[in-house]
Amino acid sequence: MNRNLRVPTPERTTIGWDIGGAHVKACLLRGGEVVDVAQWGCPLWQGLDHLARALEAASARWPGLAAAQHAVTMTGEMVDLFPDREAGVRGIAAALAASLPTRPGALQFFAGDAGWCAAADVARHWEHIASANWLATARHAALVFPEGALVDIGSTTTDLIAFGHGRVLTTSRTDAERLVSGELAYHGVVRTPVCALTQRIEWRGEARHVMNEFFATTADVYRLCGELDPAHDLYPSADSAPKTLPATRQRLARMVGLDERDASAEEWLELAHAWRAAQVEAIGAQLRCVLAAHALSRDAVVVSAGCGAFLVPGLAAAAATPTENAGTMLRRFAAYGANVAKVARHAAAGTAAWAQVCAPSVAVAALFEREHD
Repeated sequence: MNRNLRVPTPERTTIGWDIGGAHVKACLLRGGEVVDVAQWGCPLWQGLDHLARALEAASARWPGLAAAQHAVTMTGEMVDLFPDREAGVRGIAAALAASLPTRPGALQFFAGDAGWCAAADVARHWEHIASANWLATARHAALVFPEGALVDIGSTTTDLIAFGHGRVLTTSRTDAERLVSGELAYHGVVRTPVCALTQRIEWRGEARHVMNEFFATTADVYRLCGELDPAHDLYPSADSAPKTLPATRQRLARMVGLDERDASAEEWLELAHAWRAAQVEAIGAQLRCVLAAHALSRDAVVVSAGCGAFLVPGLAAAAATPTENAGTMLRRFAAYGANVAKVARHAAAGTAAWAQVCAPSVAVAALFEREHD
């Protein structure tokens, strides 16, 4: 990383893009400050036309898009639309190059340790570009705090990344490596099948096995718990039925072989909290391993990000070892949107909250402006 950082000029406008398999997230940065952040549903596995529609929506939201610099990171290359990850990176890059009305050289891709590259060089650096959004966010956080752990909980996955001394501490770079190290958890608060959280659930005083079927998702859990913002609940339910509380309870009831009428609303809420506890314990166990691997001190700060940031205090408590009081390993907390992203004073209300949810898009824009003239 370039340590001779320059202060961006007030005129510079950069749009940061995080092209995922289920969402497109984007940030408008002007003069180094976050002016606007947005997210669009984009089921990329169904075709690149969904990406085209998200880009059209961005163009309508930001009429000056053509004059901006564009900094891109992605994870969407993993979807089964593409035969392999290389084809996915190249396909997404080509779609962006064809759709974004930019001047030559204005479209740049974040390639992690390889730096930045133009669309013409994507094929050569695809392995560095693939699924590197977590690295951008963690590097940005490492510029603000001397030591800590990024916990970015999204709709589908969670990133658990230690940082210190101005750099990301892990040597893992690919999803495959991070699945081994525990720094990538395939747990999210919207799209994760509930049956993936645990094989047995404690409810009504009994431990019971659960249905290994796609009957419900974590969106049902957190919708019932009242923690999931409807703005982040963009995908159809598992049975394509409404997202009302009775329909949500019915989906959770199927997981234990029952119907909504077989228990009270209070009892179904208890079941939702049991599922919540199972997910917190599962991710917390991985966070515990990450913290131990990098020997973070008690002064380390947990930087929360993502639409599931509401789980972070519980994860920190779950990550404490048996010889510690819950949460003592990481007693300081910070929010990416409020404490890392630099939000413009004139930005609309709620911009910091959206920067929290769309952290990688903010990070790539901010890193690009800091590392280029």
